[in-house]
Amino acid sequence: MTDATSTATAGADFVVVANRLPVDLDRLPDGTQRWKSSPGGLVTALEPFLRSRSGAWAGWPGVPDTELAPIADGEITLYPVTLSTAELTDYYEGFCNATLWPLYHDVVVPPAFHRHWWNAYVEVNKRFAATTAKVADNGATVWVQDYQLQLVPQMLRGLRPDLRIGFFLHIPFPPVELFMQLPWRAELIRGLLGANLVGFQLPGGAQNFLFLARRLVGMPATKSAVGVGTKLGQVNLGDRAVQVGAFPISIDAAAFDSLARSRPIRKRASEIRDELGNPATVVLGVDRLDYTKGIDVRLRALGELYAENRICAEDTVMVQLATPSRERVEHYQRMRKDIEQAVSWINGEFGRVGHPAVHYLHQSMPRSELTALFVAADVMLVTPLRDGMNLVAKEYVACRNDLSGALVLSEFAGAAAELTGAFLVNPHDLDGIKNAIEAAIIIDPEEGRRRMRALRRQVMNHDVRHWARSFLAALGAA
Repeated sequence: MTDATSTATAGADFVVVANRLPVDLDRLPDGTQRWKSSPGGLVTALEPFLRSRSGAWAGWPGVPDTELAPIADGEITLYPVTLSTAELTDYYEGFCNATLWPLYHDVVVPPAFHRHWWNAYVEVNKRFAATTAKVADNGATVWVQDYQLQLVPQMLRGLRPDLRIGFFLHIPFPPVELFMQLPWRAELIRGLLGANLVGFQLPGGAQNFLFLARRLVGMPATKSAVGVGTKLGQVNLGDRAVQVGAFPISIDAAAFDSLARSRPIRKRASEIRDELGNPATVVLGVDRLDYTKGIDVRLRALGELYAENRICAEDTVMVQLATPSRERVEHYQRMRKDIEQAVSWINGEFGRVGHPAVHYLHQSMPRSELTALFVAADVMLVTPLRDGMNLVAKEYVACRNDLSGALVLSEFAGAAAELTGAFLVNPHDLDGIKNAIEAAIIIDPEEGRRRMRALRRQVMNHDVRHWARSFLAALGAA
């Protein structure tokens, strides 16, 4: 997307509703400010549909307590949804990220259930639904994104029954036993049933939802063979049916492949290896700093491999990039401290002056530098305790056009269902992780190329545009 300017249009035929707008506030040297696009995978996937169908995007602009006019970007109009500072605390940091996030990620930390957080979630979802109802044209298609907005489908259907509504959950949908802990469990299920199509990353999430629809709402759920490349279940609501299915999300694989082939990136990758001391093996971890990502477990595995002399810090070094995340939340503050202590222990025991065993970066990184890291790394560690998909695993594969490199991947990442050529591990099994890391380091080159070829075939053929087309085709048929 290009830089956006403030203006307004109305009557969008295709509307994306997400917690955030695809723009960031850009402060210029002269003191003025503008909204600058910040394209990600979702924008890449949906931009062609938005531009071809008088599209609109409703979302929070990232700044609290600020009323902003709609923003025009060619054929697309962005509609800012205002959040107060109190709502940001209760709705986003509270209910979204301290209730739903841990509950949906296998209760890695205990979720908190506070009524005022829930009340804020309801009010913010109402505001998103009202904004969408105003900007959608008659009979428009609306695609609601992710766990922050699970009540919007039902609210929007009440306001605009003429709309065709899809919902996609980007994170895991939990097992029934965990979801049942939520005091407002029936309200969330009813909220999602306002959609014509509810999509999940994996079939297991869809099955959990179908069971909960029967149990909590009393709606009959059946299986059918309708859909695009997947079997969809169905919830019957009398006058209409809600389709439920799995649509695993992906990346803009061609863009990563092209960037990784470019001369500047190859040069930068070579420089990175020089800066690391030209070790025989570079191991890489790239994660948001989150307790679900298993960073602490992989560091423990690496430390034990050094201690057991199964690998040597002279030959094998690790780069761990941990992007800052939710730094005001206590769990994240404690986790960062624990990770930094683990890095210090490894470097104190096994590094030497000028040559640490682990290079730890707690910072954000531009895509060009990240791609260079993917090209430079011989082994990629992706070991979340639970993840809806994990696109980093696919990004690494897309960058390995010479068929080198090895991927160690958690069984509990959604990507494991597709990337079966990886070294799959149980992230709770420390010895299993150690064995997988060692196997990835010493793999026979021909076996490594065979595995990577299979991984790349999957990632390159099933990119983010394929995901969007599949979902929207199923929504059109719902």
